[in-house]
Amino acid sequence: MRRREFITLLGGAAAALPLAARAQQSERMRRVGVLMNFTSDDPVSQDRLAAFVQGLQELGWTVGRNLQVDYRWGAGNVERYRTFAAELVALTPDVLVTAGAPAVEALQRATRTVPIVFTNVTDPVGGGLVASLARPGGNTTGLTLSEYGLSGKWLELLKEIAPRVTRAAVLRDPVAVGIGQFAAIQAVAPSLQMELSPVDVRDASEIERAVTAFADRPSGGLIATASAPTAIHRELIIALATRHKLPAVYPFRYYVTSGGLISYGPDTVDQYRLAARYVDRVLKGEKPADLPVQAPTKYELVINLKTAKALALEVPPTLLARADEVIE
Repeated sequence: MRRREFITLLGGAAAALPLAARAQQSERMRRVGVLMNFTSDDPVSQDRLAAFVQGLQELGWTVGRNLQVDYRWGAGNVERYRTFAAELVALTPDVLVTAGAPAVEALQRATRTVPIVFTNVTDPVGGGLVASLARPGGNTTGLTLSEYGLSGKWLELLKEIAPRVTRAAVLRDPVAVGIGQFAAIQAVAPSLQMELSPVDVRDASEIERAVTAFADRPSGGLIATASAPTAIHRELIIALATRHKLPAVYPFRYYVTSGGLISYGPDTVDQYRLAARYVDRVLKGEKPADLPVQAPTKYELVINLKTAKALALEVPPTLLARADEVIE
């Protein structure tokens, strides 16, 4: 879903507010605060929020009739998370929704009472966001993105699709989750005889310098780990991989639809549909402490054959057979 459709979906509901408000005066208006970890004009953000709003509508919640949704956009910046977390809490919402560990941490600093539903978080227990997956405790629950072990799969896929690669630059957010993902990749590297080079993704210039320097030596490939900064800079990362002829593995489908080679990971849009169910349950009186943290049930393997051809790679038939989607 692109920007025009996204605005139509949300704006159409908002435009109906006066009529709906008169017709539903007896229905209580509830408030949801949403702290996104991408930018407002990112198509991925629009797809996720459209799925979230649609999920709420299917459960009887309509923006402008019985629901108000306030949005803030963190754009992968920790300081923005903290600022916008405080702003959203000041609006006295009934529930807060966010994505990624840094944004969850910002909301938890701002409130220990307003319910928080998260999506796309790796290792919420290890990160101290919840007490356990089965019994989260506190005011926070939601949906995990993956286990650290998944990160090792990215290196295996890189070696499978590009057997001649012996070095991999691992693009990561230099926080606890990024460090954990890199450690999981390191654990697999010796068995594949792979040399790893961590690349922090704080800003675009740092990424370009590091990848360009890495590409000076032959037999290299890239792994983009799952993080908001990596996703925000994905167009640059894909362009660098193309420019330097580096086979690259990505964590989500939307990288591959933008020209990336191969991805493996959960459906992040579907996480927002599932988050809508938890928001519904919280608005109806259930406590986050009693709602178990959910894990993804399906992982997608997506391959871009056009990109493979540009890299002079012949994708193994066994890999193609396992793919959930092949982009010609």
